[in-house]
Amino acid sequence: MSGIDISTIKYQTRISTPEIVKHNSLLKRFLNLNIKFGKRLLPNKKRLNFYTDLHALLISGIDIKTAFDLIVDNYNKKDDRQLFTTIQKSIIHGAGLSEALEQTCRFSIYEYYSIKIGEETGRLQEVLRDLIQYFTKKIEQQRKLTNAFSYPVIVLLTAMVAIYFMMNFIVPMFQDVFQRYGKELPALTKLVIRISRGFSTYFFIFLVMTILFILLVRFIRNKQWYRRIISNLLLHIPVFGKLIRKVHLSRFCLAMELLMSSHTPLLQAVHLIKKMISFYPISHSLDNIQEDILHGKSLHESMSNFKIYDRRMISLIKVAEEVNQLDKVFERLKDQYNSEIEYQTGIISTIMEPLMIIFIGIFVGIILISMYLPMFQLSSGFGS
Repeated sequence: MSGIDISTIKYQTRISTPEIVKHNSLLKRFLNLNIKFGKRLLPNKKRLNFYTDLHALLISGIDIKTAFDLIVDNYNKKDDRQLFTTIQKSIIHGAGLSEALEQTCRFSIYEYYSIKIGEETGRLQEVLRDLIQYFTKKIEQQRKLTNAFSYPVIVLLTAMVAIYFMMNFIVPMFQDVFQRYGKELPALTKLVIRISRGFSTYFFIFLVMTILFILLVRFIRNKQWYRRIISNLLLHIPVFGKLIRKVHLSRFCLAMELLMSSHTPLLQAVHLIKKMISFYPISHSLDNIQEDILHGKSLHESMSNFKIYDRRMISLIKVAEEVNQLDKVFERLKDQYNSEIEYQTGIISTIMEPLMIIFIGIFVGIILISMYLPMFQLSSGFGS
């Protein structure tokens, strides 16, 4: 985050130095934060709106209590109003903004610590501006991915509805006609009729199993073994695996850029980002990278032990460490990944649209042909 000077803050290590002892109080509170997972984090869009409104109000010279009065009035939902009213009450009773946000469990540790630094250095407005930048870029990336895949998903859902309608209404109607026909039906027609008879039963069984599976996933999604298995599966999906990898690497580079540009100590930056990123290959690697840096290894040397980071990225980071330009390199990597993501999502969206239409045409065509084959046989029999 640009403009935030926290270079004086050191990370507490096994080696005691006067600088570390000097800032021991702040770091002790940071390292012993009680991270709670009972509530979901506030949606990115709402956090962006909150930081945008608060930044604008504080710049205009309004005190923080009055600013929260205006912010609360902007929300219509009861839960949102209650959340920001709770934050306001905590501030009125003497808590800092960072502490008030942390108590709600609806904001990440990255936000807490960034605002904490802003309060203690007198640069809260600059911190809020950088948080706005972070969430703006994150939301923009999510929108690009959503736009790329929304059309194929809609087409697929439409295909499923069309197939369900045909198998449950159209095919049974033709089946009644064929029974009156009284002759041997083509093999394709028999197959489609056989599928149609059990379609409703199996469809609802499939629906129930899907719902149970979703509930199970929600229950175990934070388990480490589940995150490891799912992330490995996602990364090995043809075409999409590379895209997923670049999306998460882009977010990692964005966070590192903001923290490095604010002169955050490297070990501290890795610790913060580990709390921000839930993608297992990266979060797991950061556990080891943090330990390696603590024992004197360089960032690029530690990152080279993990396949999630490509060689070019590691080479650039190595050069950046030598010339002390990590923020510039991470900015360049972030822009590169964003450009590749935008290009690949555009190609995937362009290719998937005709593929989905072809899929629907083939499936519907098979059903229609199977239904009309007996009629063709019947008409040829009358002709002879």
